[in-house]
Amino acid sequence: MRIGELAATVGVTTRAVRHYHHLGLLPEPERRANGYRDYTLRHAVVLARIRRLTELGLGLAEVRDVLADDAGRELVEVLGELDEDLARQESAIRERRARLRVLREDARRGLLPAEGPVSPELTALFGKFGPVPPGSPMAAKDREVFALLETTAPPEVRAELLAGLEAMMASPGAVERAHEAYALLDDLVDADLDDPRVDEAARLLADLIPAELIPADLDLGLGTGTSTSTSTSTSTSTSTSTSTSTSGPDARGGGNSAFLRAFFADFAPAQAEAIRRTFRILTEDRR
Repeated sequence: MRIGELAATVGVTTRAVRHYHHLGLLPEPERRANGYRDYTLRHAVVLARIRRLTELGLGLAEVRDVLADDAGRELVEVLGELDEDLARQESAIRERRARLRVLREDARRGLLPAEGPVSPELTALFGKFGPVPPGSPMAAKDREVFALLETTAPPEVRAELLAGLEAMMASPGAVERAHEAYALLDDLVDADLDDPRVDEAARLLADLIPAELIPADLDLGLGTGTSTSTSTSTSTSTSTSTSTSTSGPDARGGGNSAFLRAFFADFAPAQAEAIRRTFRILTEDRR
């Protein structure tokens, strides 16, 4: 058989046959006097086996190992690993479908947050805070930051974030005070740094945020002199983002400064000053 006939017989392309030759998976016959290669039944048998193995999901490196083991021990081992991997994928797919069912039901009932999809835990906490106050950019941004942190934080930091929010919500009047803080911070968007409302917002935030969420080595100078800050959870989310950053490869204490600068730079100077004062109050309370 010529290469095209072999490929057609097994149901693959001639390009695949040449690729298998190149990788050493399929022996390459010598050329005959007429310049063509003459493939035998043995080549078809091996090529068909390669096709079956790849259809099972084996990579070509694994196929090579299987073909090299005449006793078949490698095949048993590889198939076992493949089965375990497929089982993990099945489990992940079941979890994703269960999550999708919850999201679809939330959407049907009008409960899907604008920042979604987020975890059921964060969705529930957003529900406790109530709808985003109309016309409050700070409240909307706050939720976006929480969704960002939940996505990027390591599991232990994510758990800390959710626990911190739960602790905030357990305080009587927390929702009302959070909305008051949002309104204050929104009003600071065009304010001067010496505006008395800066200190008022800082003290209100400090009453809301659990002090243990603020890292002891937080660099309070970040963002100074630039457009910076965050919102009610902003303090919570900033502290959590700091924890997230310090878990990264370039942690040097006080958080990943590049991340925090970008985080702070999304807000106005007076808002940033209110957050820095909040952090100072909370870090002093921990001493």
